[in-house]
Amino acid sequence: MDARAVGDSGRVTRPAWLVHLAVRLRARFTLRGGLCFASGIVLLITAVVVNSRDLIFVAGLLTMAPLVAIGYVSLRPARVEVIRTFRPSVVPAGGESVVSLQLRNLSATPLSGASWSDTPEPGINVAAASPLLLVDKFGATGDSVRLEYTVTPRERGVYEIGPLLVSRHDPFGFAHSTRVAGEPHDLIVTPRVIPLPGSALGQTGNDGSIRELLRQASVTSDELIAREYRPGDPMRRVNWPATARHGEIMVRQEESRSNPEARIVLDTTLAGSAAMGAGRVPPHLVAAFELVVELAASVGVHLLDAGYRVEVSELGASQLLPGGEQTRGAEQALGGLHGDVPAVYRAPGGDRMLLESLASVVPVPWPSRSERIAAARRAPVRAALRGAQLSLPTFAMLASVSEADVDDLVALARHCEPAVALVARTVVARARERLQEAGWRCVELQTAEDLPGAWEGVFQEQGSVHD
Repeated sequence: MDARAVGDSGRVTRPAWLVHLAVRLRARFTLRGGLCFASGIVLLITAVVVNSRDLIFVAGLLTMAPLVAIGYVSLRPARVEVIRTFRPSVVPAGGESVVSLQLRNLSATPLSGASWSDTPEPGINVAAASPLLLVDKFGATGDSVRLEYTVTPRERGVYEIGPLLVSRHDPFGFAHSTRVAGEPHDLIVTPRVIPLPGSALGQTGNDGSIRELLRQASVTSDELIAREYRPGDPMRRVNWPATARHGEIMVRQEESRSNPEARIVLDTTLAGSAAMGAGRVPPHLVAAFELVVELAASVGVHLLDAGYRVEVSELGASQLLPGGEQTRGAEQALGGLHGDVPAVYRAPGGDRMLLESLASVVPVPWPSRSERIAAARRAPVRAALRGAQLSLPTFAMLASVSEADVDDLVALARHCEPAVALVARTVVARARERLQEAGWRCVELQTAEDLPGAWEGVFQEQGSVHD
């Protein structure tokens, strides 16, 4: 019987001893060694032609020296134990993280003439190859060493860094071998968070805070009570029925609610590029998608800091929830407006969970018409609207919406107060018009840096409406 094993997939796999041997023999000539070996071959052919014993001796020396070097680096592999850590392990885009490597020599012989380099995914720049100061197992420099370098990822994502590559050369520099050490680890790069004006307790101009405006706009707002007028109270807060009843000016005062809620709708489908085919999304739509992810991160963190319970619904298949928490299997998931359960975040800790979830969000295929019809039959009430007889403050981040997406957002508008859509320039004019007619306040943003001014402007306008 053949000693080779057969894997689960039916493919013939090599036995462990053969794999181990292949790894040990993985060595290459350096440029110097290759030139030396080639020169030896040429000189050997010349020696045979001219029948010169002296040339044969020299040719043999030039040929055998690189081969001996190959055997040296193959039979003396650099076996190293690697412990990798990140400080911090979760970093915002543009931030810095220190990669720490603790190396220990596991070879039975001195480890000299070695160098190390890391292997990152595209998008991460790591330190260049450097000499490994781990000289020998019992020698002067010890058998362990700590290495550190800094990475500065520019874009969000989950990046795999590692394994470590340890290269070893022979003393004459004729050959080198490379060994893989340690396992790769993930570095989570979250979207940037733009600080927004206002807070749960702080007030902005005109005696209005964002939280107070959200309370006034929602029918689930805190219960209103009347109190005596105090100098400085705006006249728009005069409670006229209570004034007539008490015979003195009374103003509205809102009691704090313990569980305010808000909703975020995130466009993850790039439906406007559906006709272009898979893998052909133009760069301007990719940039728009990254913009809406940053907007969702900034608004979500701001609301969580203000004490809100935030639910996030996706226009595409759910990526923010673990697969087991979705309404259906991942292959049938159609998004928070088509049957999936929205992801919910609460303080404390919700901001970190939200950012870590957004780090790995990618554009997903837009569900076909048949899939949406089937989902509507299985889940006639959209998950985002379950129990939504109470209107919630809603913020939609849109990059490129289809007509069907606009239909869903129009239907959602009656459950939103206020309904604010932060749109990229890639959202077509017709979609904006329909959203505005349904009651959405559409605000166009070119960069995430424009968000604070737009955020304050929206709520100042909202406050003037309530005056």
